[in-house]
Amino acid sequence: MLEARDVDLLRLGRHADPFGVLGPHRAEDGSHWIRAFVPGATRLRALTPGGRSLGAFEARHPDGVFERRVARAGPYRLEATWADASVTRFEDPYRFGPVLGEIDAWLFAEGSHLRPFEILGATPRTMDGVPGTSFAVWAPNASRVSVVGDFNQWDGRRHPMRLRRECGVWEIFLPGVEAGARYKFELLSAAGDLLPLKADPYARRAELRPATASIVAPLPERSAPSAERASANALDAPMSIYEVHLGSWRRKPEEGDRWLAWDELADTLVPYAQQMGFTHLELLPVSEHPFDGSWGYQTLALFAPTARFGEPAGLRRFVERAHRAGLGVLLDWVPAHFPSDAHGLAEFDGTHLYEYADPREGFHQDWNTLIYNFGRTEVRNFLIGNALYWLERYDVDGLRVDAVASMLYRDYSRKAGEWIPNAQGGRENLEAIAFLRRTNEVVGGERPGAVTLAEESTAFPGVSRPTWAGGLGFHYKWNMGWMHDTLAYMARDPIHRPWHHGELSFGLVYAFTENFVLPLSHDEVVHGKGSLLAKMPGDRWQKFANLRAYYGFMWGHPGKKLLFMGGEFAQEREWNHDASLDWHLLEQPEHAGVQRLVADLNRLYRASPALYTQDFGAEGFEWIDHQDAQRSLLSFVRRGRGGERMLVVCNFAPVVHHGLRLGVPEPGAWRERLNTDSVHYGGSNVGTAFGIAHSEPVASHGRTQSIVVSVPPLATVFLEWTA
Repeated sequence: MLEARDVDLLRLGRHADPFGVLGPHRAEDGSHWIRAFVPGATRLRALTPGGRSLGAFEARHPDGVFERRVARAGPYRLEATWADASVTRFEDPYRFGPVLGEIDAWLFAEGSHLRPFEILGATPRTMDGVPGTSFAVWAPNASRVSVVGDFNQWDGRRHPMRLRRECGVWEIFLPGVEAGARYKFELLSAAGDLLPLKADPYARRAELRPATASIVAPLPERSAPSAERASANALDAPMSIYEVHLGSWRRKPEEGDRWLAWDELADTLVPYAQQMGFTHLELLPVSEHPFDGSWGYQTLALFAPTARFGEPAGLRRFVERAHRAGLGVLLDWVPAHFPSDAHGLAEFDGTHLYEYADPREGFHQDWNTLIYNFGRTEVRNFLIGNALYWLERYDVDGLRVDAVASMLYRDYSRKAGEWIPNAQGGRENLEAIAFLRRTNEVVGGERPGAVTLAEESTAFPGVSRPTWAGGLGFHYKWNMGWMHDTLAYMARDPIHRPWHHGELSFGLVYAFTENFVLPLSHDEVVHGKGSLLAKMPGDRWQKFANLRAYYGFMWGHPGKKLLFMGGEFAQEREWNHDASLDWHLLEQPEHAGVQRLVADLNRLYRASPALYTQDFGAEGFEWIDHQDAQRSLLSFVRRGRGGERMLVVCNFAPVVHHGLRLGVPEPGAWRERLNTDSVHYGGSNVGTAFGIAHSEPVASHGRTQSIVVSVPPLATVFLEWTA
């Protein structure tokens, strides 16, 4: 029989080994017992699976502790009679065996389980022919963990879990619990203190804020890698990314200004991006997050697509629709930090389980968030597994990794004395560096064709170089230096630009040290920075002309392209995450002209191998003239692998240059392919006669051949070579 101490620990919800006493057991004398804890039951019977009675239980305590000797061990069900005389029959969770297989448990413990999301979290399944849901959570320092939810009145006494000591995982199978059930984990610390209810770190679905429960959901089916998508993501493919915050791209004002659902976004955003000529969509983080104002960058449910846009399967359908339209999908991914909300990862089992314990390592001062402990095996696997989860289970093309610089350096945004040196006495976070390298190696090995992009703002070497060559292993790196320099230049009055000409040309000094993406992202149109259009100097015509010329320069420059939503039609006001973009502006010809320009730039870019096949090597670029600062002129040639040539001429002064002679590397005809000053885009329509310039054997700019062109004011012109 149960000892009195076990009875008390069960009814008080303090038993550390519930499977050691509940369910079927064989005593030392060979007898068989069934024990159960069913709070609220007045009587309890055991039944065979066919419904035959195995007899009534003895009540060991009126709080609901029961036990009964049975003739033999075997499958059984329980029948409880309640105070109102109602009767229910149900399966006993404590008669089922372990949830985790032995191999999975050991792989998790040693940190070599690449997909811990397959064994942890809440998974609908069938055990011994009985449907239900298995729950598993890593909490090695807790003294008791229970699943609580709608199915057990959120009572932590009812379903305490089994501890797998070899890996620190608590587990239980709950018969009858189906997809859609809300749940959390109730934990006692090692000292026995009751902790705040915790959401599941591996939850595949979560409630919409302000609610915080996890929701049982099936594991999405695994998608097969696509050769077509791998080709579209390759370094020598065109990549023009439309960066989108889904909650403010477009809303439904007639329905309370609500967000669009996944299928509505597939019906509107996907065809729009396709028509605009973009190759990829990049979505600001779509993992569940409690605070709208974080734009998703303070996420607490890394495996759960946000409920803001509907159920998780909607995201998979959205990606499928994008792929059918020829668009890739990139997700912003945030392994750098997480918020300290009580229901989240902070002090998860009463200890600093996911975060560094010392605030000099574990607290991010800029964002008031916590920093993952990259030195801990299980934390690294949590994050690496999450990367594979999005790539394999939602079939996304890649991950743009946020705030990489903050991960690389222990003194990032910290004053002297506020950080701890690494084991070698340096400022680099060696654990984070190893984590990033490992993540990129796993992605490369397990999901060939997928890409990772680093938002990294320092001079850390080799961010987009292979790990075997000492790099971090990313495929691409955002060129933050290019963005800062060129936006600073464009904000200057043209009269001052000649003294800052290097802000445009300096990017080519280091352009081929990394595989760069040129980003005009959301960060450049928030926090008082104003819109891209608002940064431009001059009167209204000049503002639009400057922006058009800048876009032309960007699309001609080596590097993949990224433009935040609204930039494609010259949004006038600063981005507001709580409101839709100002689509009504397209009724004005200047805005519609910019939108047509961006679409045409994308079409020209994708149709011109000279503009993308050799983005990351000096052989794909040749200056014609970068020293004409006085006239604010730049000219260069882009080269494709098949001998293609594209001449790009940029004029950042508000004056026309007729009869401008430019040296060219090849004799032949140079045909105008795009002119940002075209009347079609809202410009003054200045251009070279008949749109074509034939080379002459007249030396210029160190070349034996040259052409004569007319260059419009505040404009960029593309001229393609034909022999």
